[in-house]
Amino acid sequence: MSTRELNLLTDGRVELVARIPRSSNATFLVRVSCGEDSSYAVYKPELGERPLHDFEPGLYRRERAAYLLSRHLAWDLVPPTVIREDAPLGVGSLQWFVECDFREHYFTLHTEAPEIHGVLAQLALFDVVANNTDRKSGHVLRGHDGRVWGIDHGLCFSAVFKLRTVIWDFAGEAIPEPLLRDISALAGAVPEDVAELLDDEEVAALQRRVARLLREGVLPIDRTGMRYPWPLV
Repeated sequence: MSTRELNLLTDGRVELVARIPRSSNATFLVRVSCGEDSSYAVYKPELGERPLHDFEPGLYRRERAAYLLSRHLAWDLVPPTVIREDAPLGVGSLQWFVECDFREHYFTLHTEAPEIHGVLAQLALFDVVANNTDRKSGHVLRGHDGRVWGIDHGLCFSAVFKLRTVIWDFAGEAIPEPLLRDISALAGAVPEDVAELLDDEEVAALQRRVARLLREGVLPIDRTGMRYPWPLV
């Protein structure tokens, strides 16, 4: 992604286009524009969040934290995401809209595109590090340029391990050494811009998850058969 995307998201005028259906929380397609330049983004205002017993209000901060974590790892698995205080419905996250074929999702991609299995396994590792509790199949996109993206990270970073994901095809496989090197620094310190979006217990839990991954060197196995989101897609 170029600086254009971040500039539009950070400084562009935000115009509501439509509400995105079938989302648990109020989610909107918006147009962001700076002068003659414009594009689409996904807006998730705090005002539209459903109250949850296990996550405090402000899920938009976790959307931003997931993007920053992916960027610090140089994995670029999460579309550019910013926090806007001046959006039409108040503070929330603004994420670059991925142009893709929405008939594709994790299950179809895993079956029909074996050449991207390495990236899918990398996304599985990212979800363990971030403690993603909601990796549905439809939250994995392949852009028209062929890049794979993970979206919808509002339910990440809990201090309690509650991983729920559809990406179990790589469970038990060894994590490639380059990826272990990428995450190793997180065991000692979480980047400040990520940590400031979480509480202290969540930061410490992230470090413990990374330390365990480094120690075991494999992607976890779900021995309960229960660690799936619903609906699956």
